[in-house]
Amino acid sequence: MNRNDGMNYAPRGHVNKVVSEDEFQFAAIGLDHGHIYGMSNGLIEAGGKLVAVYDPDPEKVKKFCETYPGVKAASSEDEILNDTTIKLVASANIPSERGALGLKVLDHGKHYFVDKPAFTKIEQVEKARRKTAETGLKWGIYYSERLHVESAMFAGQLIEEGAIGRVVQVIGTGPHRANPESRPDWFFDPESYGGILCDIGSHQIEQFLHYAGAKDAEVLHSKVANYSFKQYPEFEDFGDATLVADNGATFYFRVDWLTPDGLGTWGDGRVTILGTEGYIEVRKYIDIARDASQDHLYLVNQHGEQHYELSGKVGFPFFGEFILDCLNGTENAMTQEHAFKAAELCIDAQQKAIRIEGPGVPHPAQSGTR
Repeated sequence: MNRNDGMNYAPRGHVNKVVSEDEFQFAAIGLDHGHIYGMSNGLIEAGGKLVAVYDPDPEKVKKFCETYPGVKAASSEDEILNDTTIKLVASANIPSERGALGLKVLDHGKHYFVDKPAFTKIEQVEKARRKTAETGLKWGIYYSERLHVESAMFAGQLIEEGAIGRVVQVIGTGPHRANPESRPDWFFDPESYGGILCDIGSHQIEQFLHYAGAKDAEVLHSKVANYSFKQYPEFEDFGDATLVADNGATFYFRVDWLTPDGLGTWGDGRVTILGTEGYIEVRKYIDIARDASQDHLYLVNQHGEQHYELSGKVGFPFFGEFILDCLNGTENAMTQEHAFKAAELCIDAQQKAIRIEGPGVPHPAQSGTR
């Protein structure tokens, strides 16, 4: 796992199988983003059996099969879609194409598990809502910055236990390292990736809804900018937004592609959760200048101050719960409406965003002065 490259950040956890061998076979279609490895790891550790892969790029397929020995390289999407033994398709294809693939997957009687952002247009969300209602199948979304982060999962557990009372505000920051030299062309095209608030902002909005216990929210204000990557005029390296939930909780978040090379990981992702009886701060990937390990959580409430080091101690229960939801028709891992609502709100934030224009200088990685 590469701690310096968020695109290929693929956590591994403890094996905790919830199904017997061959009970839940799945395949991968679309390897455009490295998150497919984290998604596959989580499903395998929960007992899923990865049996096939398809991508039009043979080099991507070769690397994938080397990582997961025994996986069959399919000759086409249809070979996987028509295989009745496969129960789920996982995908991290180009974001703008994820909605269309999901419709095909569900039409073939399979569940779908897709990287965020699952959609780039509101009409794609609406079609997915209709399709899940029609088929009864799952359209899971990989909101990895909560689901695949032990400290973020533990924060939710503390809130459920009442450790900080009622949540009234959440502040989230999601900085990322761009690594532009290793990015594909679609990464810089907002029509392909949806814009910064739609893309990495989706993590932030999903965690807000979860921590606040909200079913809906309103985007009050949002803005985007391109401060440092002027060679890519349509790209956005900064975005922020303010939301208020249907239960009165408020939210501010910032996302960016401005992580400096001196940081020991790809992004110093954090979240601060204020409750009526205390607050929580999660330092997801590093505790800067103090501890290079990840998954630190700080809790302050009526009982005092506590620091938790959580790496390897919480696990990733979402994946097992999601597999069982697919098999049993339950919604214990994440409700379908929650997954879709987070996706819808990040698109709304993107569409409402004010574009900040102004002078800028090329990012060092692009100017030759690095």
